[in-house]
Amino acid sequence: MEAGSQGARKREGSRLSWELLAKKSANWPDKRAFAFTIFDDPDAQTLDGCRMVYDFLAELGFRTTIGVWPCSPIREPNSSGETCGNEAYLKYVRGLQEHGFEIGYHNARPHSSFREETAEALRTFRSYFGERAITMANHYNAEAIYWGCDRLSGLRRSLYGALQPGNKSRFFGHVPESPYFWGDFCRQHVQYCRNFVFREINTLRFCPFMPYYDPERPFVNRWYASSEGANRQSFVETVSEANQDRLEAEGGACIMYTHFGHGFVKNGQLDARFRSLMTRLSRKNGWFVPAATLLDFLPEKNGGHTITPGERATIEWRWLSRKLIRGTS
Repeated sequence: MEAGSQGARKREGSRLSWELLAKKSANWPDKRAFAFTIFDDPDAQTLDGCRMVYDFLAELGFRTTIGVWPCSPIREPNSSGETCGNEAYLKYVRGLQEHGFEIGYHNARPHSSFREETAEALRTFRSYFGERAITMANHYNAEAIYWGCDRLSGLRRSLYGALQPGNKSRFFGHVPESPYFWGDFCRQHVQYCRNFVFREINTLRFCPFMPYYDPERPFVNRWYASSEGANRQSFVETVSEANQDRLEAEGGACIMYTHFGHGFVKNGQLDARFRSLMTRLSRKNGWFVPAATLLDFLPEKNGGHTITPGERATIEWRWLSRKLIRGTS
């Protein structure tokens, strides 16, 4: 009976500390009420579509993060989308950086890349965009780091592998004996790597200690979570009017994960619902900064967190249950 009481007290203490962490990040710079940013993957992105989306966001005052492939494909691509091998696209993206947007990394190319190819891509990326530590999100390449079932630990890893066998043992960026290994490069050059995605506009509510270090995944310096918006439909659902108001009321932070190449532009027109929602959001008292700026600020609130086994289990179960039921990224 005593052991059971101790376990209950421990669980209650973990719950309270989780809630306390979530409340600690409610004070934003310049007396802003909440924080909002986006990490946009380049899958299916065209130069014309990119211009349409980012010119619109810039006019509204948003400054976000656009992920890129720094190098052109040298084998069969596994995804469509512009790369920095297109000089016109590179010029436009560098212009975005000059106007305050962050350029993120989405692996080397839109296909799997061996270790030396990744090293070349990182050199190219830094020559284009500078020496600042990198914010990234994995693409589904073989060199993706701690991806597939390796996003998870213990029983959760086994469960994910059993239920999604196609995602088992496909990703090797963290495996030193693999020709796709680049974990040491990641630790040297990448500051923030995306992992769990939730159908919840207040990302901090589900991951109040981000950016965090995970001792079980030592090649990544800091992990961050994000909110679901992988395509036009899921994006507008997450940033609905009611959700915007709730984010503001909670004083939270949202890092939207999306692909602006997936349905935001059709027949040369920017989606009307997206335009309406982002215009409404821009009129609120939000802190609209790139992902790295937000993530750099958060350690002032959470102290630069190392995830505990209990916290890891909680966030992994939260993500896995939603992944298997609803299908998040």
